[in-house]
Amino acid sequence: MTATGPCNAPDVVDVVALGESMVALLPSRPGRLADVPSFDRGIGGAESNVACALAAAGHTVRWVSRVGTDGFGDHLVETVGSYGVDVTSVRRDPTRPTGVYFRTAGDRATEAHEVAYYRAGSAASAMSVDTVGLDAVRAGRVLHLTGITAALSADCLGLLRELTAPGPGRPLVSFDVNHRPRLWTDGNSPQVLLELARGADLVFVGEDEAAEVWGLDGVDAVRTAFPDPEVLVVKQGALGATVFDRGRVLHVPAPRVDVVAAVGAGDAFAAGFLSATLRGLPLRDRLRHGHLMAAAALTVPGDLAVPPGRAHADRLAALDPQAWGRLRLGPGWTHTEDRADEEVRTP
Repeated sequence: MTATGPCNAPDVVDVVALGESMVALLPSRPGRLADVPSFDRGIGGAESNVACALAAAGHTVRWVSRVGTDGFGDHLVETVGSYGVDVTSVRRDPTRPTGVYFRTAGDRATEAHEVAYYRAGSAASAMSVDTVGLDAVRAGRVLHLTGITAALSADCLGLLRELTAPGPGRPLVSFDVNHRPRLWTDGNSPQVLLELARGADLVFVGEDEAAEVWGLDGVDAVRTAFPDPEVLVVKQGALGATVFDRGRVLHVPAPRVDVVAAVGAGDAFAAGFLSATLRGLPLRDRLRHGHLMAAAALTVPGDLAVPPGRAHADRLAALDPQAWGRLRLGPGWTHTEDRADEEVRTP
């Protein structure tokens, strides 16, 4: 599958990413939120993470969202824009605030991890077919969406239904399920996320996520539940990922990674896979580029990482199966341009 879209549009870009980004308050030291004395400011948002990673990888990208007319909104727009992302279609809301959240420093997978969201009634929750510029949203080779947006409000869900509906000139629609249980208070997430995924052309879903949301066991069961998307990518954590592309099925293992923080990897994987898709690379290399971009995120403390240079990533993605299997990536690996045999090592 190659990305196609409304390429005659005057403002066409490689990728448009639509969704809420928030200011993230990150603890200055480990411990409970009740005990942490100060926080450092960052940003967090699945779609803007993908946008920033793709822009850093050399693609033209537009982020579409809504933020408040407040300092946090200023920070989000300026920070996302600093990655080279087009933020001119981000609208400001004078009556609703920009969302913020606090989190602890620990691994999100542990029971001790805490996240406190202050996003109810945010400017982004008011996104709808009437409050975003649909021409700007559709003027891309790829439109990237996630299930997070669908959970924010009825208007947001209506917008995603509009954008995933079939129609002339629709860009390739990429949809990351990105299930967030705390956002779905009505219990409708299985039906809604399945509906949206079935309307997309390219779907990303975690194998564990599919088991949690729909009770699906294994990658074949996931494909049976998602027969409509032309391309389905099932992420399998440290084991790798499996892609279904029409009649083809391919599994590619992930390289070993010395993890610094298990945050942002899913968004980075989507960015790597989309980047390789836009470049028309073969399926194996699309998965490998996803793994490499995820490894970049896993080896830094925050959600966003500097991706490897394109030539560097291409060289690693082209390794033979044995060399790829020996690959181990640690902090700082994206800044090295040494020979592949110096990076391919056994512990």
